[in-house]
Amino acid sequence: MAEYCAEIEWLRGEQDFLGNSYSRRHLLRFDGGLEIPASSSPQVVPLPMSDAAAVDPEEAFVASLSSCHMLWFLSIAAKQRFCVDRYFDAATGVMTKNAEGKLFMSLVTLRPKIEFSGTRRPSREQITQMHHLAHEECFIANSVKSEVRCEPVFIAD
Repeated sequence: MAEYCAEIEWLRGEQDFLGNSYSRRHLLRFDGGLEIPASSSPQVVPLPMSDAAAVDPEEAFVASLSSCHMLWFLSIAAKQRFCVDRYFDAATGVMTKNAEGKLFMSLVTLRPKIEFSGTRRPSREQITQMHHLAHEECFIANSVKSEVRCEPVFIAD
């Protein structure tokens, strides 16, 4: 079993928290030390309380699905001896309300455009099959229905 970690840090500073006038900007920190500015989406929390230049959770969700699919596709293509020179995906996600009226990511569409080189090039059918296999193997796509747990850590008074 492998475990993956991310740290999220938000600091109030001098902001008016109780008046709901606080920035949603925060940091995503990963085990390799990379820090990424993050925020709520300006479509959810209006500017200036959100930071449009930062990554929002919805974008991160779409990006994680796209990234996982790409990594599997590249692995499959390499095993089948097809040389990929470039993989580009302009992925999108759509938020809608479920039966209970709660917003959720109802659709993520991946639009990968792949450039191959060499004498051995895949047919459209082979590319479609590699995408199908990548989707079947993608950990993130297989996790979308997963349970999300919240286990708070309480600070002693």
